[in-house]
Amino acid sequence: MDVYCIVVVKHDKSSDQLALLSIKNDITEDPLGILSSWNDKNDSLHFCEWRGVTCSRSPRRRRVMMLDLSSQGLVGSISPHIGNLSFLMELNLQNNSLHGEIPQQIGRLSRLTRLGLSNNSLEGEIPQNISGCSNLIHLNISRNNLVGRIPNELGYLPHLQVIQLKNNHLSGEIPTSLGNLSSLTFLSFWNNNLEGRIPNTLGQLTTLKLLSLISNRLSGIVPPSLYNISSLEAISVAYNLLHGNIPFDIGFTLPNLEHFSVGFNNFTGTVPSSFSNLSKLEILQLVGNNLVGSVPSNLGNLKSLQVLQLGANKLGSGQANDLDFLDSLTNCTKLRFLIISNNSFGGVLPSSIANLTTNLDILDFSMNQIYGSIPPGIQNLLGLTRLHLAFNQLTGSIPPGIGLLQNLGVLGLQINKITGSIPASFVFAKIRLALQQTKW
Repeated sequence: MDVYCIVVVKHDKSSDQLALLSIKNDITEDPLGILSSWNDKNDSLHFCEWRGVTCSRSPRRRRVMMLDLSSQGLVGSISPHIGNLSFLMELNLQNNSLHGEIPQQIGRLSRLTRLGLSNNSLEGEIPQNISGCSNLIHLNISRNNLVGRIPNELGYLPHLQVIQLKNNHLSGEIPTSLGNLSSLTFLSFWNNNLEGRIPNTLGQLTTLKLLSLISNRLSGIVPPSLYNISSLEAISVAYNLLHGNIPFDIGFTLPNLEHFSVGFNNFTGTVPSSFSNLSKLEILQLVGNNLVGSVPSNLGNLKSLQVLQLGANKLGSGQANDLDFLDSLTNCTKLRFLIISNNSFGGVLPSSIANLTTNLDILDFSMNQIYGSIPPGIQNLLGLTRLHLAFNQLTGSIPPGIGLLQNLGVLGLQINKITGSIPASFVFAKIRLALQQTKW
């Protein structure tokens, strides 16, 4: 007689499945239904097949390696059980409405390489034990409500290449330990409440491409060592309390620079002529400082230049040759914003202004000491949407051709000595005129 033995195998829920279910339990709203497949009662669908979940392909035991729930409109908090996904390499919860604190258990994810929590409503401090994420390469927790200091421990994550902490409420000083991150390429602390000096140790980041410290309370000078990081493509330190001179040789030490923004600080000295060597420079923003002297006449070498903002300084001397540099800018065919307002530029508007690129969007020469008439050739600037010439000493009449600029929305001519009538060409123009205290 044959005897058959039937063995019933009971499949216990894995730790990964339990962790995922706990994560789901802390989500209170799921408007797009991405978690609808996360159901322990549906034995026919393995948790590795749940939406947003990616597992390893090991035939023996599949483990969660990536969790992507970004841009799903999720409301709730991040479950501390996230720390039980011990094989997790990528976690992306960006662009949701998650609140509460970043759980300390994140620090248990030693295999994690990418952590994306940006654009939520997360609160509290950045966990110090994030140092446990020893393989972290990419960290983005921007656009939240995080407070407290930037953990010194970040500087001991040897593989970090990207740190994005912008648009939070972080305070204190920038940790000097960040200078240890020899692979760092992207560092953004924009729009926080950071104070103190920019650490000299950041000059050790020889692979850094972008440094963004805009809108903080940083003081002191920009460490000279930063200007020697030849890999830098963008330096943005506007809206701080920084001072000092812009190095005269910046155009030689930062050959890859595309974006240089130091506006609204207390920089002094002159505009270095070596800027003209930066063939990749697209944005030069020096507005709102205490720069003096003339504008270099070789800026026309900047064939990639799109934005030149020199307003609110002490440039120019009221002399006839102050605007000579405009001649060279006719070579900047990509220029869109040319702003030199609120300085001491004198002289007449050169006729070469008519040869500026038709890509020009905003031209702002207001609040200077410019005299003479408005060149009629300005009508060639077909792309203009805003033309600001107010608060000068301009004379003569308004060139009729300005009324033919179909894109022009704002024309500021107030506080000048312009005479005559408004040209008939303005009848059908969609221009908002500012003409107060002009002579008619």
